[in-house]
Amino acid sequence: MKGYLKTIAVLLIVISNLSGFAQEDNIQLWEKANAFYTTEEYQQAAGLYEEILATGYESSKLYFNLGNAYYKMGDINMALLNFERAKVLDPNNKDIDFNLQLANQFVVTSIEPLPLPFFLRWRTNVINMYSSDTWSYISIAAFVIFLILTGLFIFSKIVSVRRISFLAGIIIVIFSGFTFSFASKQKKKIVERNSAIVFCPRVTVKSSPSQTGTDLFLIYEGLKVEITDSVNTWKEIKLADGNEGWLPDSCIVKI
Repeated sequence: MKGYLKTIAVLLIVISNLSGFAQEDNIQLWEKANAFYTTEEYQQAAGLYEEILATGYESSKLYFNLGNAYYKMGDINMALLNFERAKVLDPNNKDIDFNLQLANQFVVTSIEPLPLPFFLRWRTNVINMYSSDTWSYISIAAFVIFLILTGLFIFSKIVSVRRISFLAGIIIVIFSGFTFSFASKQKKKIVERNSAIVFCPRVTVKSSPSQTGTDLFLIYEGLKVEITDSVNTWKEIKLADGNEGWLPDSCIVKI
């Protein structure tokens, strides 16, 4: 039994050390990439940022810097892809929004989004105020406050304190539930990645998942689409204006 525990302890130490080495390597790569970017050697910078991503690490700042490097290189598709990935992780970052607007000026396909009811726009704006992690922390903090208020309601002998803690507890637990749902929605966007960028210079959207399907409309590279279904090597996509159709999955890259 002792030998078994020793083996586990050694393995944990090895894993911890490997993780530490990987983190140190990523820090060095990050610093080198930033140095290349500063000296306008964008291709070398992008290569190093990609190396960091290959280790399994990702962050909005990493995707943002990578997007900037590709933008400077004139690769608008890759710039859009990485700016959008950065936005998924940090949805309320104004710098990301600004750079996305700049890059989207090069997208040929012009789409007029369908108008949404004000309450849906408001709800989306609220959810996008924070990332999944931040909403989770807010939800946990609110639930802890609810537990404290519950304790006051149960153990306090002062009627006014009990009344206030009861009412405040109801409000706080409802707030905690809402923020938890916001965190879940943000996490779902990160996990599912149901949006994509069109990479084919120009492609015809089909009515069915087949080359023999009826031609519906033409779209160009750089356009952001929503993936709604998948059949073999075909993806059903939906545009912001509500138009739908099928594309070969080789023409899009998931955000």
